[in-house]
Amino acid sequence: MASAIAAIAPTVGGLVVAPAHPDALGGDRVGRIGILRGEHPVPDRGSFDATRRIMGRIRRLPADATVLFLLSGGASALLAAPAPGLSRADKRAINEHLLRAGAPIETMNAVRKHLSAVKGGRLALLAEPREVVTLALSDVPGDVLATVGSGPGVADPSTFAMALNRLRRLTPDSRAVPPRVWRALEDGARGIGREETPKPGDPRLARARAALVGSNRNALDGAAGAARALGYQVVRRRFRLQGEAVACARALVAALPESPRRPLCMLAGGETVVRAGSSAGKGGRSQEMALAAASGLAGTGWTLLCAGTDGIDGRTDAAGAFCDGTTLARGGHRPAARALIAHDAYPFFARLGDLLRIGATGTNVMDIAIALHAGDPAT
Repeated sequence: MASAIAAIAPTVGGLVVAPAHPDALGGDRVGRIGILRGEHPVPDRGSFDATRRIMGRIRRLPADATVLFLLSGGASALLAAPAPGLSRADKRAINEHLLRAGAPIETMNAVRKHLSAVKGGRLALLAEPREVVTLALSDVPGDVLATVGSGPGVADPSTFAMALNRLRRLTPDSRAVPPRVWRALEDGARGIGREETPKPGDPRLARARAALVGSNRNALDGAAGAARALGYQVVRRRFRLQGEAVACARALVAALPESPRRPLCMLAGGETVVRAGSSAGKGGRSQEMALAAASGLAGTGWTLLCAGTDGIDGRTDAAGAFCDGTTLARGGHRPAARALIAHDAYPFFARLGDLLRIGATGTNVMDIAIALHAGDPAT
């Protein structure tokens, strides 16, 4: 997105926070746009330092300036600033907890918005009275602008009370969350101390506008076009990949025809979750989905790819993994079952050479699943 703006408007200056992957964006500048490094899915020192610089840059802009805010998936971790009374360690800890608990993205962002100095419309408040134009690439189900990247530039319909209730339901052991986080949400829910995030209709956001410029649908459209060019009939699944990765894998496999007569491509998109708990396994939601699908594909002619469009699945160097009718025969039924229980899909697929390693793509529009069958004319 930064490269596109630099090409369209070479005189525009600014800052961009990119993941600290060397192939995501080379060098330290794109035109007049400086590149800062952060981390995803949990913010690191680079994320916090970069956000502080961006906030300072906005404060120094003339009152009649226009702030162009380019928002893409991963922004919740890359753009991170703790709310007053919270520490960077608190922010990291709550992110780790939400990820391990397999929180739905709506829950994750409702909580993070109310613990942040920039999320949930607060970046737009910081820029007031300047005009703020947000252009977003959606990585969330439903493409809700208030949820993409925790909505720094738009009004927030969630509340402290909502965030607190969702976190309580997700957290049987309250000790898993830092005490200061509980206190911040509880005080906010009681109207003590910190102000609520700006809501729809807030006059302070009168000069803040937002538009969606890309989504998972674009990725699926691209996959469909490529498949048709290769001679496949394409079927787009009506259900979205949402919820537990294992359940989504089983539902997708159940929807595959046994022996299609013509070459067939089945597509689905969305974003699943993995409730890893205290597991030390290595992998990501796409790799787990592929591993869970392997048993259903055993002995069939189907090949399935589950991958993240950002090229990064979990904390690994893989975008996802392939599985097919031979996966369990090659990797072993018991090792596969153990890996699935331990949320340890990465080493299982690494041994088979079935990981998809393409490097960071520089964008994020959720995940895609591509199932291919060569067809069986005899049927």
